[in-house]
Amino acid sequence: MMRSIQCFARDTYGQGLWAAVARRAALDVPDFEAMLTYDQRVAEEVIAALTVELGRPRASVLEDIGTYLVSDPNVERLRRLLRFAGISFEDFLQSLEDLPGRARLAVSDLILPRLTLQALPGGRYILRIDGDPPGFAHVMVGILRAMADDYGALVMLDHHGQRDGVDEIAITLVEAAFAEGRQFVLGDHAG
Repeated sequence: MMRSIQCFARDTYGQGLWAAVARRAALDVPDFEAMLTYDQRVAEEVIAALTVELGRPRASVLEDIGTYLVSDPNVERLRRLLRFAGISFEDFLQSLEDLPGRARLAVSDLILPRLTLQALPGGRYILRIDGDPPGFAHVMVGILRAMADDYGALVMLDHHGQRDGVDEIAITLVEAAFAEGRQFVLGDHAG
């Protein structure tokens, strides 16, 4: 995850911003390796430095990281993993509870919190996020927003906050086919 945060900062705002974040967070080495695991304290220091350098609230920055993880061409693998959930945004929502296991198949050391989806009448859902890392619910809001765009769905998202260690995100599917989604091909169809 640390490499993803670094790539987000560098790809979105430039190497100069990332250098300022690395200095502010007092990183010994300003570059993270993709396959290494880093202490959660380091992640919190980097996110805090990023919010200060950008002059934006933590929740907003985390949401932007989630959007980046799905929509930026440099991290296409995560989008592909998420799109394997089905052909519609509703299929994607119904598969969220399996996401931590699927993510571990793709990246063995990636531990995501437990996700529980509750379907309500009228295209409404409650997504509960139970566990660490801190702030993951905000990242998830960005992922949900980007995936809705990817599928061409119009959704409303509202992070209700945390209660007893569990975050809740309200999801309202306003229109499943609001716009044309991004193209997605499961595999290479060349001869």
